[in-house]
Amino acid sequence: MFSVSRYRARVLTVTSVNVNGLRAAAKKGFVEWLGETSADVLCLQEVRAEPQQLPEEVRAPEGWYVTHAPAAAKGRAGVSLYSRREPDRVQVGFGSAEFDGSGRYVEADLPGVTVASLYLPSGEVGTERQDEKVRFMDEFLGYLRDLRARAAADGREVVVCGDWNIAHQPADLKNWRANQKNSGFLPEEREWLGRVLDEGDGGFVDVVRALHPEVEGPYSWWSYRGRAFDNDSGWRIDYQIASPGLAAKAVKGYVERAATHAERWSDHAPVTVVYEL
Repeated sequence: MFSVSRYRARVLTVTSVNVNGLRAAAKKGFVEWLGETSADVLCLQEVRAEPQQLPEEVRAPEGWYVTHAPAAAKGRAGVSLYSRREPDRVQVGFGSAEFDGSGRYVEADLPGVTVASLYLPSGEVGTERQDEKVRFMDEFLGYLRDLRARAAADGREVVVCGDWNIAHQPADLKNWRANQKNSGFLPEEREWLGRVLDEGDGGFVDVVRALHPEVEGPYSWWSYRGRAFDNDSGWRIDYQIASPGLAAKAVKGYVERAATHAERWSDHAPVTVVYEL
């Protein structure tokens, strides 16, 4: 079951991180981090490996129930979901003929809550990659609406964790003025994420922003180029997007930023939220 605090509240701790290749991350500190995390559920993105290619300590670590959803295209994308208790149901993909084999979505039902790991396409302006991203967004928004409606009908909450590859507002990236024509901060992408978060549309809540409404960041991705990490010149593109009932139970949300550049095992950092259910 989930952990229980000294106040006897049921606590659900959820962590999401883009590992930028799980095999590489495992060699640089992910295994040690996994052994120390207090998370009840862990959502990984950009795993970039088939399960049989992963070392045992990350493919099926003791004490975790794990679902890996690799991409059909070898060495690309891939999402995974780890939980301390066995899920009641697991689903890979969201019913998309184009994207269900692309290693971009997996969800699991736990008591009272559905948790999902999402890796939304990154895109690049003027290329097919951006067209793919737009097609994914168009199809996925409809699924999110249906997911929230089904969960509400069943008395369940939802949280979709992952690398959404969109910075929603200027507070979500350091150099926002220079990135207004770049994928990840395009007006149409930001408008789409606004629809996800619109009470009258998708109806979800950006949990970390709700907990930290007036701050710059906290950023979750920094380029390996230059001194972006040292200067905290980052982007906040990794989110926990939750149904309102669950978002209201979030008591703490933070980015597990490495102490130094050398201690990073990914260009992203884990985003963790503690919910008191």
